[in-house]
Amino acid sequence: MPDRTYVYGRHPVRELLQSDADIETLWVLDTPRARAHLRDLLTLATQRGIPVRFVPRQRLDKLARGNHQGIVARVAPFRYASLDDILARAAARGEPPFVVLLDHLEDVHNVGAIIRTAEAAGAHGIVLPERRAAGITPTVYKTSAGAVQYLPVARVPNLHDTMQRLKAFGIWWVGLDMNAPQTHTDANLTGAIGVVVGAEGRGMSRRVREACDFLVRIPMRGRIQSLNASVAAGIVIYEVVRQRLGSA
Repeated sequence: MPDRTYVYGRHPVRELLQSDADIETLWVLDTPRARAHLRDLLTLATQRGIPVRFVPRQRLDKLARGNHQGIVARVAPFRYASLDDILARAAARGEPPFVVLLDHLEDVHNVGAIIRTAEAAGAHGIVLPERRAAGITPTVYKTSAGAVQYLPVARVPNLHDTMQRLKAFGIWWVGLDMNAPQTHTDANLTGAIGVVVGAEGRGMSRRVREACDFLVRIPMRGRIQSLNASVAAGIVIYEVVRQRLGSA
């Protein structure tokens, strides 16, 4: 990941400004219309003492890789959490751990969407592999709608070993597999749980699959027999929420 990250778009930048993110500079389109539309964000930046630079559109186009909506923030390198941070978050809430593990997903849009869903669902953390997978990039910031600022994301060298370590804390790992013998609604997803989402197209790697305690499938009744990784993850993540609420 580069030394600095550029986050762009009104909503992602607003989430950054409202969090404790280390924002170094804010670039804003130098037009009266942009200043008027972004007035609330400029006020937040002023309150936090963040330098604001008004620049031409060409400057913003170079900084952002998509629709910047007239605003770009430069933030310090993303600070990955530790597994202990994730477990501590669960303990602080008095809840059994709820973790989402992404097995070498490469599409940053999927990663961002899953982080957004996991944060909204009250998960305690995300686990990513250090290699051959998407990390926290500007696109993940934008796709997650700022959720990366509120949900601990850990990056680990070995997913299989990490799963084994977290089993010692009572976490049961459930993997998403279209050929699993039981559906996600038939499985018991209460208690300490870790949801494993396989890579786009390939699914879970062999060792990660072996480390799962059980597998679940999402019933497919149409001609299309697979779902986008982030959609499938969202369905199972919210089944965890449904069952937790039902057992409370």
